[in-house]
Amino acid sequence: MTPASQLRPDQTGWLLACATLSLAPHASHLPLSLAGVCALLLGWRGLLAQRGKPLPNRFLLLALAASLVALVGAEFQRLFGKEPGIALLAGLLSIKLLETRGIRDARTVILLSFFMQMGLFLYKQTMGVAALALTGSVTTVAALMSLEGRAETPRARGLAAARLVLQGLPLMAVLFMLFPRIQGPLWGLPADAYTHRTGLSDSMSPGDVARISESGAIAFRARFEGDPPPPAERYWRGPVLSDFDGRTWRQAQSSVTDTPSYRSQGIAYTYTLTLEPHNRRWLLALDFPAAAPELRYSSDFQLLAQAPVHARLRLDLVSHPATRVGVDESDSVLRQALYLPPKSNPRTRALGARLRAEAPASGDIPALAIAHFKASRLAYTLDPLPFGQDDVDSFLFDRRQGFCEHFAAAFVVTMRAAGIPARVVTGYQGGEINSVDGTFVVRQSDAHAWAEVWLAGKGWQRIDPTAASAPRRIDSGLAGALPGIDRLPLLARSDLPLLRALRDNLEAIDNRWNQWVLGYNPARQQALLSALGLARTDWVSLTALLAAAGTCVAGLLAAWALRQRSPADAIDRDWARFCQQLAAIGIPREPWEGPLDYARRASHRRPDLAGSVAAIATTYANLRYGQAGTDPTTVQRFHQSIKAFRPR
Repeated sequence: MTPASQLRPDQTGWLLACATLSLAPHASHLPLSLAGVCALLLGWRGLLAQRGKPLPNRFLLLALAASLVALVGAEFQRLFGKEPGIALLAGLLSIKLLETRGIRDARTVILLSFFMQMGLFLYKQTMGVAALALTGSVTTVAALMSLEGRAETPRARGLAAARLVLQGLPLMAVLFMLFPRIQGPLWGLPADAYTHRTGLSDSMSPGDVARISESGAIAFRARFEGDPPPPAERYWRGPVLSDFDGRTWRQAQSSVTDTPSYRSQGIAYTYTLTLEPHNRRWLLALDFPAAAPELRYSSDFQLLAQAPVHARLRLDLVSHPATRVGVDESDSVLRQALYLPPKSNPRTRALGARLRAEAPASGDIPALAIAHFKASRLAYTLDPLPFGQDDVDSFLFDRRQGFCEHFAAAFVVTMRAAGIPARVVTGYQGGEINSVDGTFVVRQSDAHAWAEVWLAGKGWQRIDPTAASAPRRIDSGLAGALPGIDRLPLLARSDLPLLRALRDNLEAIDNRWNQWVLGYNPARQQALLSALGLARTDWVSLTALLAAAGTCVAGLLAAWALRQRSPADAIDRDWARFCQQLAAIGIPREPWEGPLDYARRASHRRPDLAGSVAAIATTYANLRYGQAGTDPTTVQRFHQSIKAFRPR
């Protein structure tokens, strides 16, 4: 046994490996200073091990720990929470390696490594994160195994650890299927439980949608029954913005009911929506979803969840884009949709007044405004020049270039100036079909803003002024409207077919992971247990079922392990046969007698057999208890010597 005060080189190497593989995936989440400190400490420990130098004294380690706490406090301005907690664990694991001399300290390093692997899932639960955590876990199990027994080659130790992890998979599957599902984040402190989410906001200022469009992250997926809607109907409704202060558009107060205020009509699109968490209540459905249980409907026709979407959500929806809405709109809503801040954007106000004077009827004003936008040759771009104090005036008459939020805002201000109630709608437009699994994928780069106008007898009508200047934005998405722009997300570009094919394959695999692993929620668990004939699915029933299934799995694994044969089993069988042969000539082995003592007694009784008996007993002792282990060549020679032994 290795002395408690010293670890073997192979044990130290495994500890360094498991700590490194546990810390490396956290590098992207840690501040650069903390990631650098952890890397330096790991490198220092590896250098000390390589050169056989003594570890730092306790006072230096205490100073390092105090400095680490101070650094974490300075970086995060607090010591409690998900991110500072992970940072502290990462630093303490690195420091712990510098004081690890014996088995007890090594077990602490292994425990901290397991905590760091679990901490990866506090950020994301993707298949890639699971693979990184599994790699770290197998390495950490190998490090734990190295603390017992003799040294082995890295390959043998790694394979043994992998086999041990695989043996735990059946029990893990039982726990996954039967353990009561708990909805919500893995981390529960309100300060940082729902951080790192991107997407639409409940307000819009110039440049906001353009910034969102630079991300290629998936906003949601949809799987249609039949063909998806044509590009002109692929408008996924988000926040509706009616309140305008001259620069920023915000949501106005709206009522919320359990059923929609409209009567569905026209062609229906049936689809399953899988929405990524965005920490808001809106659900980004096609216009206009029919009634569905446990959903809410706002008076401005948004589909809402009962609570903010903090976890991936799957919904079965039916939308009717041709539905007439808002024909009997309230006077208060229409007044809100006509308001303009005094003295703002005077040139656009004048344009609206002129269009109203030129129009034969109020219903003709939107078409005249669109014609004016086309004649103005407005440019669609992600990088517009800076605007002046009156953003809409600057866009329409000076810069003449902007992104979809500039087009939508300018059109709505023009309509209001002409006496037509209008508002901005934000959401997503477009999407593309994944060529591998057929799902309809909508990304943050598909974020869009358009306008709605209210016309007497017709209600709210969607008008997209961006389409007047950039029709390819509607038909071909952002990449089609702005080809060759470097700021486009790499995975959204249309000029990289091989990369897009790789992306489709990876996202199809990720979608299956999301649907069948991360999407295994209480409803799916309930459906599975009901299919198995279990009517009750409360905590008591689930606990009893989990205990019974776990016992069965453990019993099967134990039975399998007992039936496994190792080379040592064959050695013992040969030795038992040898002892039976000596017992047959009157020299039985006593239960307390070791192989070498037995050989000496047998040689004394039968000097003619002394040579062969001593050789067989010595070989057996070396194989079973010595350094020879289960060397195949030695085992084969031992087996042949037993076969050749014929006492008379």
